[in-house]
Amino acid sequence: MSNTVIEFKNVTKTYKLFKSDRQRFKSIFSKKASYKKKVAVNNLSFKIEKGESVALFGKNGAGKSTILKMITGVAYPTSGEITVNGRVSALLELTAGFDPEFTGRENIYFRGQLFGMSNDEIRELEPEIVDFADLNDYIDQPVRTYSSGMKARLGFAINVSIKPEILIVDEALSVGDSEFKKKCLEKINQIVGEKDVTFLFVTHSTGVAKSFCKRGMVMRQGKLLFDSSIDEAIDFYQKTLEEDESKKKKGKGIFEQ
Repeated sequence: MSNTVIEFKNVTKTYKLFKSDRQRFKSIFSKKASYKKKVAVNNLSFKIEKGESVALFGKNGAGKSTILKMITGVAYPTSGEITVNGRVSALLELTAGFDPEFTGRENIYFRGQLFGMSNDEIRELEPEIVDFADLNDYIDQPVRTYSSGMKARLGFAINVSIKPEILIVDEALSVGDSEFKKKCLEKINQIVGEKDVTFLFVTHSTGVAKSFCKRGMVMRQGKLLFDSSIDEAIDFYQKTLEEDESKKKKGKGIFEQ
C-alpha cells in the first residue's frame, strides 16, 4: 500500500489577468476579451510521503501559494493531476470561514463540520480548543465582535486540534502576542513530532525551516528547481539568492518576475 499522501503529476496552473473588470465581465460572454496569461505553476511533479516534513522555499511569485491553494482545494489545476490522501489542516487564512453571527463556540462546530467531523468528535475536542484559544468569556460572544487577532487565535486553535493528517503552515502566520506565538510554535512542534503527520512549511526563514523540516524544495517561477535534504536545500536556496542579488545589479536577476 502506497504511503504517498500528496502527489502532483505534471500540474500546470494558469491565470487570466484582465486589464479591467469590464474585460473580465466581457470574457464571460465572448472569447475576444483581451487578457494576459500568467503561468503560476509550470508542469510540476513531486511526491510527499506520510510523515515527511517538507519546507517549500522560493521568492514571491515562485508558485508556493498556488501549490497550497491546490492542495487545500481552494484552486484547481489547469492541467495535470493532484492526489491528496488525508485530512488537511492549513494554517493560512486563519480568520476566513467564520460565520460572524455565530459565537466562537458555535463556530468551532461549524468549522469542525466543514472538516467532515461529527458533532460527537467536535464535542470531544471542544474543551481543548477553548482552552488553547484562551478567549475567556468572548468564546460565547458573536465572532463579529472579535478583533482580527482574536479570530486568528480561534482559527489556529481549531485547525491544530482537529488531529490533522496533513498540516500546512505559512510563515506569514502571526497570531497574537509573543507568549501566544510561542505556544503556537510549541503546538506545531508537537504535531510535527507525531510520526504519521505530514508537514508542509512555506517559508523564507531557513533557520525556522531547519528546526521543523528534514526535506527542502526550492521553487522558481512555477518550477521545482531543487529537491533534497533540508541542509542541501537551504545551501542551494541561499546560493541562488546570492546569485540573484548579484545578477540583479546587472539587470539579470534569475528570480525576477
